[in-house]
Amino acid sequence: MKSSAGLVQSQRQSLVLTPQLIESIRLLQLAHTELRQFVEQEVEKNPLLELTSNTSESDGNTSPSARENPSQADGPIRAEGSDRLRQQKSTRDTPTGTPGEDLSPEKFVPNPETLHEHIAGQIALTAFNPQERVIAGALASHLNDTGYLQVDLLGLAAILNAPMNVVERVLATLQLFDPPGVFARTLAECLEIQLRQQDRFDPAMAALIANLEMIADGDFKGLRRRCEVDEDDFVDMLHELRALDPKPGNRFQSGGPESIVPDVWVLPSPAGGWNVELDPDTLPRLLINQDYFVEVLRLTAQNPKDQAFLNECLDNANWLVRSLDQRAKTILKVSAEIVRQQDAFLRLGVAHLRPLNLRAVADAIDMHESTVSRVTSNKYMLTPRGVFELKYFFTVAIGSCQHGDAHSAEAVRHQIKAIIAAEDAALSDEDIAARLRQNGIDLARRTVMKYREAMNIPSSVQRRRQKRGWL
Repeated sequence: MKSSAGLVQSQRQSLVLTPQLIESIRLLQLAHTELRQFVEQEVEKNPLLELTSNTSESDGNTSPSARENPSQADGPIRAEGSDRLRQQKSTRDTPTGTPGEDLSPEKFVPNPETLHEHIAGQIALTAFNPQERVIAGALASHLNDTGYLQVDLLGLAAILNAPMNVVERVLATLQLFDPPGVFARTLAECLEIQLRQQDRFDPAMAALIANLEMIADGDFKGLRRRCEVDEDDFVDMLHELRALDPKPGNRFQSGGPESIVPDVWVLPSPAGGWNVELDPDTLPRLLINQDYFVEVLRLTAQNPKDQAFLNECLDNANWLVRSLDQRAKTILKVSAEIVRQQDAFLRLGVAHLRPLNLRAVADAIDMHESTVSRVTSNKYMLTPRGVFELKYFFTVAIGSCQHGDAHSAEAVRHQIKAIIAAEDAALSDEDIAARLRQNGIDLARRTVMKYREAMNIPSSVQRRRQKRGWL
């Protein structure tokens, strides 16, 4: 059989990811702060775009995404617009001062002093010579937020061209600063500094500090022998150790107050069920200046290159407005389905959180699973139970030993915490698993241990020691 080359025409369909489609997908997973930054950059590049304030918009100009109702009209959940929410917020935030004045609560809260500001004030009041003051400032710059010094003294001395003994002398002075324990390089040194300031660093306490790993291992008998004290003195020493602060810098705030602005509000409906609303403060409002477009188009009628640029700006502006509108609709649609699925949690609490995965939500609203995953990233929902990340509502299912409905992992963790909090004596992981089986939850002992450790709850042995006052 003789082979030959030829041209053959065929048709096939394939999804081509254009740059704009890729950008639209990326917009879905942006948090509202990142989205606003992106929109502001686009406004700077595109002369046809204008970014307006959400608080000044009229009802007639409300974005369609805020009025869209993705759920069924006769369902228990209604995804409403943000008009009523905006009215509630405007009533709550009605200013009593001059128009335009910022009367947000953060304005009246004094910024807390940070650790570095506290240290800088003490350095300014200490009688250092010029060289020592430079060394003190350099050491303070290597102080982390917990109060520990993270720098190689020998390398710092070489950089500053200062004698090592001078650097060590300055460090010894800084270690006398408030809070006690600051400028330590290790946990043992931090505790030693605090004990020295309390005049409690005797040989027995020095032996205790030098063998902190024996406390972590639970070898109290061996540690008491090394300290050469009787049991009563040893217990008193452990109580003194517990009273010390292993992270002295944590009492200071590293920056200004931070708050989470939820993207979605879930409010009880007067008719029953829930109203799911988008927070207008998280939705950038863009307008296309059509008058400016017409005017510039008239002025550039004889210049094809300028007209091409102007038409490109108009296409990009229309795409961005459509993408933002579609993003808002998608967030609202996904949030409404999550609320429908987790109705029991909203009414009764975390013990009734249902197991839920991305596929269940995607199938219910006819979307792709990856789209739901992007929508739930970096988004928060305000509910009567508090503010939760949308990812919080997705938990794995744990089987029931009574042939009933499966339990969510978060609800099981909540039950484990409740059992341990109510225990008379420290229950072992096997005992907790048996209690859970009585409640219809089929969970192995190893899984109980994994969940307990993830919640930073000590083991039964450690809890018994804590009750006896040993730790």
